[in-house]
Amino acid sequence: MIFDDLDNIEVKPETRNHRGCFVQETSYKLVSIDRAGWAFICMNDAVCHYVDPDNLRRSTAIESDKDLAQV
Repeated sequence: MIFDDLDNIEVKPETRNHRGCFVQETSYKLVSIDRAGWAFICMNDAVCHYVDPDNLRRSTAIESDKDLAQV
């Protein structure tokens, strides 16, 4: 999975972090993917999570902007 904008990543509904807790559905910054395969994402300087990279997607706001640009 390749992301063009690492600052605008969203999690899919029902995403859980490495501890099994649900993660808030909002925009995150993809910081890194560790050797164990977990994606480290941060909402801000205080809220970060390790999640399965398969539960990440491009921000819907970014997709809407690209759709408008093609019209």
